[in-house]
Amino acid sequence: MVQAAIDVAEQGMRQGEMPIGAVVEMGGEIIAHAFTEDVTQARRLVHADLLAMTRADRKLGWQPRQHPVRLAVNLEPCLMCLGAAMAFKVTEVYWGLESPADGGSTIAAAWPISDDLPWYAPPKMIGGIKRTEVREQFRRYCALAPDSGFRRWAQTLVELPD
Repeated sequence: MVQAAIDVAEQGMRQGEMPIGAVVEMGGEIIAHAFTEDVTQARRLVHADLLAMTRADRKLGWQPRQHPVRLAVNLEPCLMCLGAAMAFKVTEVYWGLESPADGGSTIAAAWPISDDLPWYAPPKMIGGIKRTEVREQFRRYCALAPDSGFRRWAQTLVELPD
């Protein structure tokens, strides 16, 4: 699934976006995908994972789910997207490269499970899948993108230690 997210990120990068892609899977089928659209939409709340989950939510609605919903992103989800994954009842999140500045996996690991709010359980987070390939995506992005806050942030990901 992370490879599918990497492929979607490539589509976004070809359109001038940061190389961040996400797919939502249920029952072995990808039901939604998206890349980040910060540049295209000139908005802040258009992260790949959030857009993919929104598209999947439109498709699924309130219908009972026959299978767990899983999310794959080439970059560790931020806190906002982790919250959306919890609200959407994603059971597992797979990601490639960590995002130390805003990644949510440590929050998910420390999240208290409450009997009062069982529907807000954090998903299982599985990271580091195809990490080198994702870091190379960001390296290529940084080599081509104009100087901006996006590029400077992406450069911090390129410079993560092996």
